[in-house]
Amino acid sequence: MKKSALFAFFFLGGLWGSNFIFMKSAAEVVTPAQVTLLRVLCGFIPILGYALATRSLKWSHLRFAHHFFVMSLLATTIDYFTYAEGAARMPSGVAGMLSGTIPIFAVICSWLLQGKEGISVWKGGGVLLGFLGVLLIAHPWSDSVDRSELAGVCWMLGGSLSMGLSFIYAKRFITPLKIPGVALTTYQVGFASIYLYAVVGLDGTGALFAHPKAAVELVLGLGLLGTGVAYLAYYHIVEHLGGLAASSVTYIPPVVALAIGVLVVGEPITTTAYVAVAFILAGVAVMQFEEPLRRLCRKIGASTA
Repeated sequence: MKKSALFAFFFLGGLWGSNFIFMKSAAEVVTPAQVTLLRVLCGFIPILGYALATRSLKWSHLRFAHHFFVMSLLATTIDYFTYAEGAARMPSGVAGMLSGTIPIFAVICSWLLQGKEGISVWKGGGVLLGFLGVLLIAHPWSDSVDRSELAGVCWMLGGSLSMGLSFIYAKRFITPLKIPGVALTTYQVGFASIYLYAVVGLDGTGALFAHPKAAVELVLGLGLLGTGVAYLAYYHIVEHLGGLAASSVTYIPPVVALAIGVLVVGEPITTTAYVAVAFILAGVAVMQFEEPLRRLCRKIGASTA
């Protein structure tokens, strides 16, 4: 099973990294809200099928429906919608780079909402590195800054903040329930499907018939694979490799999105943007591997004493 989980690890990183070019392509045909709706509806199909096949759903779970509703907002609706808005306003590779800030926002949210002690020097340094990367991408001080792209940066950061909040909410209210991950995902995406359909609707999505490439990328790439199969792969990793390994997947999407943007689509990416993604990933690494880095520094200090 470890081999399949390792495969799922890199497969998931590739799926999440490719989502940004699919979002950008689809947002040129339908609205970001409709991109979110169709992504959720198409992703719900394989998730529900797997949940039913494994008999993971229980009527008794519905007493926690209020928690599933909150998670559907934070980790599905708001996240998907803000990322679709952001990807529509900037190169997909740059949007993908900004998704690497999710762990940074998770640390900030944890500190502000449930931390009883001050943030450590290591985590503070990681946050600083990450936001230096964001500033390099946004470069708001420049006279030539693109207002639309700057708005896209804000949308992307909003999505990362929403995901960061979802981690804190899940740790406090969802994890103690001991409900299988497949069931949680089914309820989360299912709730989002219902109220998104009620609020957004499908009017205007017929334009996708005139753009088959965008339709395939949205339905197959972003929906069935990038949402449905991606969630199943994520919980497979959690089950067989653990939560820390699953959280490490966040290193891969920014690199994959950047590679697709540059090598496949031919998006112009500046040298500053490459430096920015290095700062963001370095910040995440410092936060995630704080304890090993502490031990390494103590060893170095002891050897030089």
